[in-house]
Amino acid sequence: MYFDGALNRDGTGTGVLFISPKGEQLKYVLQLLFKATNNAAEYEALIHGLRIAVTLGIKRLLAYGDSKVIIQQVNKDWECTKEKMDAYCREIRKLETKFYGLEFHHVPRDNNVAADVLSKLGSKRSIVPPGVFVQALRSPHGQDGRGASHKARLGPGHRTGGPDPRHRLAFPNH
Repeated sequence: MYFDGALNRDGTGTGVLFISPKGEQLKYVLQLLFKATNNAAEYEALIHGLRIAVTLGIKRLLAYGDSKVIIQQVNKDWECTKEKMDAYCREIRKLETKFYGLEFHHVPRDNNVAADVLSKLGSKRSIVPPGVFVQALRSPHGQDGRGASHKARLGPGHRTGGPDPRHRLAFPNH
């Protein structure tokens, strides 16, 4: 799973890309409808991706992000020093218990282009291509352990409440 957050003058968004061992892809855009820092957007992307993974029944996951701060904090190499970041770290810890194996890796920005493109679609409120799931989040995760969100939908021409679990990717469960 690759994740990224984007903050610009138009808004804040996140992108999550799942790639199965067979190369199949699921793409997600999350529009953040609240004020957030770039680090908060990165955490929102990671939490959103982990929650999706849990919903899909994924038990082993490699998570790749280009924010060294976030990766170092979730790997417990650096402390979460601000209250809001500490709330995000606690939310990550709760989600970690849902996996048999979960690793967080830092990647250079050039190796995270797909998640970056998805995050920018969310932050700019751009038209999202078909086949990409879109969701809007009204409040941050980690504050109360939940984030208030709208229904997920696919890009133009598609209406759905999210991925149909009967069509999930062939991710290993053990």
